Parts: sequence; C-alpha cells; structure tokens
Amino acid sequence: MTLNVTDLAIARAGIPVLEGVNFTLEPGRALILRGPNGIGKTTLLRTLAGLQPPLSGSIQGAEDQVAYAAHSDGLKPTLTVTENLVFWASVFGTVDIEPALDAFDLKGLSDRHAGNLSAGQKRRLGLARMLVTGRPIWILDEPTVSLDRNAVDMFASAVRRHLETGGSALIATHIDLGLEGEVLDVGPNKAKPKPIDDFDGGFL
Repeated sequence: MTLNVTDLAIARAGIPVLEGVNFTLEPGRALILRGPNGIGKTTLLRTLAGLQPPLSGSIQGAEDQVAYAAHSDGLKPTLTVTENLVFWASVFGTVDIEPALDAFDLKGLSDRHAGNLSAGQKRRLGLARMLVTGRPIWILDEPTVSLDRNAVDMFASAVRRHLETGGSALIATHIDLGLEGEVLDVGPNKAKPKPIDDFDGGFL
C-alpha cells in the first residue's frame, strides 16, 4: 500500500504549523522525518494516523493501513507483557504474538506486569505492539526514547524485516538508525504567519 500526501496543511491547537507537505511512501521503503523541535512533526504524524483532520490537502492510502506508535507506550499496567500483546492483537484481528516477543527480547518478561517494567522495557513492549497489528504502514514518533543501544538495534532490525516483507515506515527521529531511506525535512514547510488584521472586531 502506497501512502500519498499532497499539499498538506496542518494545525496544532488551531494554529497552522506546517503547509505544503508533499511526499510518497511506497511499500518496502522507509522515510525519516526531520525538523527542529516544535515545528509540527508530531502533529503531522497524528494527522497521518487519522487522529486529527488536516486543514487542507489530501492523504491517500492511509485508510485502515496505518499503525501508529506515539510518545506514550500504550500499555495497560495491570496486564502482563503477554496479556498486553494479546489485547492489541485482538484489537487488530491478529493472533500470533510470538514474533513480537522474539523481536524485542520479551519472552523472559512475558509474565511480568507492564507496570513493573523499566522505562526501556516498556518502550520495547510498546514497539512490539506494531508487529501484532498486521498493518503495512508504520508511523513512529521518536521510537527510540528510553532505549539502550542494544534495544535500538532490535528496533532497527524489526523495521528492516517489516520493509523486506513489503511494509513501509515513516519515522520521526534525531538519531541514525542505520536504515536505508529518504529524509523528509519539514523545516521549509513551516506555516507562514497570518497577516494581522488592523480592524478590532472586539467592540462589535
């Protein structure tokens, strides 16, 4: 499934942050999202994931095809590692969680409650959710936060396998994951400030 984004404009809290965003993400490809802090990368990813509407422009190919990993790990702390993955697998209509446990070295933690995991372990479990979604387009927002070098390598390997099987990934990150992929720098897409209207309608 190809994701096509054309002349997209987005806003945060009603204020335009990015405009004129254009890109195509094809199966088997990774796209690394770059730009300074606060420019609107997270807002862009949330819009592509369908969590908020764009101001204008079009998004084609995302319908029921996107799995989104945000800053939050999306875990239920009172459930075990296995129970969390089974829950998300049931949400997306998949069954097998073993590849997810293996990919992020979670088998030794399978019976531990998510609330008792370290920050890095929680992040690994949160990312393992992507493997049980069955969705071809992965959208990830700073996925390596709290991960050590070994866990970063696990994540990069999981992404490579996903690409090799025809999936695609859009990843906002400031670190080098060693992935072959194009870079989308949204710095030039910063929305221009609206002109100030001299008329004060507050007295009407």
